[in-house]
Amino acid sequence: MIPINTLLSPSSVLELIYRLKVKDVMTTQVWRAQRDTPLRAIQGMMRENRISGVPIVDDERLVGIISVDDIIRALDQGYIDSPASLHMSKKLVVLEDDMPISFAISYFEKYRYGRFPVINRDHALVGIVTSRDIMSCLLLEMNKTVTEMENEVNRQKVPAPADQLEKVYLVRQFDYENAGRASTEIKKLLHDRGVDKPTLRRIAVAGYELEMNLVNHSIGGQMVFSVTPNQAVIETFDKGPGIPDLDKAMTEGFSTANDWIRSLGFGAGMGLPNTKRVADEFDIQSQVGEGTHVKAVIYLTGEVI
Repeated sequence: MIPINTLLSPSSVLELIYRLKVKDVMTTQVWRAQRDTPLRAIQGMMRENRISGVPIVDDERLVGIISVDDIIRALDQGYIDSPASLHMSKKLVVLEDDMPISFAISYFEKYRYGRFPVINRDHALVGIVTSRDIMSCLLLEMNKTVTEMENEVNRQKVPAPADQLEKVYLVRQFDYENAGRASTEIKKLLHDRGVDKPTLRRIAVAGYELEMNLVNHSIGGQMVFSVTPNQAVIETFDKGPGIPDLDKAMTEGFSTANDWIRSLGFGAGMGLPNTKRVADEFDIQSQVGEGTHVKAVIYLTGEVI
């Protein structure tokens, strides 16, 4: 059992279980056997390596599994020298390596198994994951997250002049519960300052698209909003994974969102193009593995209170 509720846990924990994938926590060294491997040999493999199950593969594709119960039954009924293919379980519950670990947590809750084989898109066996693997990885990542958040809180900022405003928002990956709150607050702040509706709409579009870009495609970051009597500036900063081809990223309809994000109604590939379209000035800089900085400037046509 994993003591994590995927609905009620704090947002910082939810961010991790949706950001991390099964391949980030699984064990890649997996003891395996072939269809024609005798059950006696598999029994020895289990005993020597202190494991309770051995996946059966055919050219690296997972086709079955032999459990310790299967070995006990074979010993009891006298067919311990039979090949694995005749007695392996073929109805398997597996995880895919590209799934968020939230899926793995729900599997452990539903099936109460001690471990699950992990396959890739080609159905090749690539690992195995246990509840201990997940908890160990989460603890390490949570420690890193706490350290980063403490550093942000301690970041020194120069106070803005009285006629200017600056707000900094921390945006977490896959935090759909809070997604859009920063851009909604920005819109309200400018509405209260008397910004005209057409300009307000452009700022709202840019703010929402850039915020959702952080939620869907980064590992989390900051959105910084500032306003002077002449312009509103929205900037986003993240620490990865970076964009390898900026021209493609700025093409309408191009998206790197996975199927899970698309199933939620996001990842249509219009975020950056929409932001550039509504902005008076637009700039994007990115480095693979280092992160991305996007800046959108919108001129204020009327006097701001």
